[in-house]
Amino acid sequence: MATQEFDLFVIGAGSGGVRAARMAAQRGARVAVADDAPLGGTCVNLGCIPKKLYSFAAHYAESFEESHGFGWSGPAPVLDWSVLKANRAREISRLNAVYAKLLDGAGVQVLRGRARVLGPNAVEVDGTRYGAQRIVVATGGRPVMPDVPGAELAITSNEIFDLASFPRHLLVVGGGYIACEFASIFRGLGAQVTQLYRGEQVLRGFDDEVRHFLAGEMRKKGIDLRTGADVLRIERDAGRLRATLRDGSSVTADQVLYATGRVPNTAGLGLSEIGVELAANGAVRVDEHYRTAVPSIHALGDVIDRVHLTPVALGEAMALVDDLFGDGRRVMDYTLIPTTVFTHPSVGTVGLSEREARQRFGALRIFRSEFMALRHTLSGSTERTLMKLVVDAATDRVVGLHMVGADAGEIVQGFAVAMKAGATKAVFDATLGIHPTAAEEFVTMREPVMA
Repeated sequence: MATQEFDLFVIGAGSGGVRAARMAAQRGARVAVADDAPLGGTCVNLGCIPKKLYSFAAHYAESFEESHGFGWSGPAPVLDWSVLKANRAREISRLNAVYAKLLDGAGVQVLRGRARVLGPNAVEVDGTRYGAQRIVVATGGRPVMPDVPGAELAITSNEIFDLASFPRHLLVVGGGYIACEFASIFRGLGAQVTQLYRGEQVLRGFDDEVRHFLAGEMRKKGIDLRTGADVLRIERDAGRLRATLRDGSSVTADQVLYATGRVPNTAGLGLSEIGVELAANGAVRVDEHYRTAVPSIHALGDVIDRVHLTPVALGEAMALVDDLFGDGRRVMDYTLIPTTVFTHPSVGTVGLSEREARQRFGALRIFRSEFMALRHTLSGSTERTLMKLVVDAATDRVVGLHMVGADAGEIVQGFAVAMKAGATKAVFDATLGIHPTAAEEFVTMREPVMA
């Protein structure tokens, strides 16, 4: 028999789960949220936040070198890895407490333990049974390790933030945004970095021109980026790790980071046993209302394997709560989702790649600008910036906007609003730029480079 009854029981206290719990409680529902990990999920503890903090840290050595061109001099700064780790941990603890306060303030009961679904209206947490009119699964995802001999010697993004000692040489395996970000971060922090990707180019799914441009810039920063390369096995070698590649060559490093994908975190939840349908990779199958094959059970966020972004999980949570406890008008729109890759330089993008746009619209006009940012005319850096607009020729609407360069995310966020409003190239042309900025290039590109 259940010890307590809830209107909504949320499994997983990450971004989506916390948002769903808070919003439902604020609408008068009796809500519980269960998690056996620190509050905030991957984003707060092992993803977005610590990664961005380390990205900030990684820029300082480069900024010091660039400062010489502006008249600054002095001894080069030295990274204290232990201080960076401790300061990051303190900030994450602060955020954990903020999440706890938000949930408590909304009247959500937080259960610290691992949950398992027992039936359409029952959940067990560490041996205690709870009743629930509705259940939401928001357990996110986890890194997956490949079936490679010696893979147990490698680490994932979960462990990278707290390495006992700073790796002099880091081998990164993977070509997605997580792999590229950590390659950039640790190169910026001072490590020698080798990155291996078995595909033809990194950042599959992004605009092809962006992919090639970024790869070139990463190599200029000193990253040994090798495409068409794959690991055959990993072995210990005199206190270090040696990765033997399929072409017979090898790379010896202090640490090997595998960033080759993530899978939905559904193992052990008891979902398939009660009729919830799962995809081959463990993702929970849901309809447009985030409802599973069991009508009282819903799922959202990375566990449904749609778009793996924190703001998307937040949007899905708000749409679900509005559907369950509101008027049902809120709908999550998956078009024109802006995103950033925190590489060095960073990538910002919203809308369609050129390839996707050609498949959908046919005739296009492509606008492109590549330049050295004003800062680097004195800094001595060879870093360059790329900006690109993809325009539907029939309607003049801007359907893709892409940038590789400093603060790309900050710049693209504002343009995402314009694109969401349906801005045309004529509207871009009629908008005055802020001078001198890199962002003004988006409103000063007049001649298409191709159609």
